[in-house]
Amino acid sequence: QVQFVESGGGLVQPGGSLRLSCAASGVILDYYTIGWFRQPPGKDRDGISCITSKDGTTNYADSVKGRFTISRDNAKSTVYLQMNDLTPEDTATYYCATIYTEHLCTNGDYYGMGPWGKGTLVTVSP
Repeated sequence: QVQFVESGGGLVQPGGSLRLSCAASGVILDYYTIGWFRQPPGKDRDGISCITSKDGTTNYADSVKGRFTISRDNAKSTVYLQMNDLTPEDTATYYCATIYTEHLCTNGDYYGMGPWGKGTLVTVSP
């Protein structure tokens, strides 16, 4: 059974950095496109970044472009999200999930497939 465990969240001051990890089990990560999603309090969950399974092509939502970097280590079955220059608007619960196809990722059409993990909470506050 596929399972994702997000970690690395916490409290950080504006302008700070945080690195999130997504550990996957039940899948051969090499074959899957992975996305990061976030859900601010009281708002919908939206995709913010993805990385393809083949050549590691990445995509980012405008809200995080230039500040966040997604990467993957297939040997460790882990996907990372390096977050820099954090702002209070980045406060959210962050999730990772497989994305249905590489084409969706390259087009910026984030379609996360369940099951969803518990996520990790990122709070950006003075």
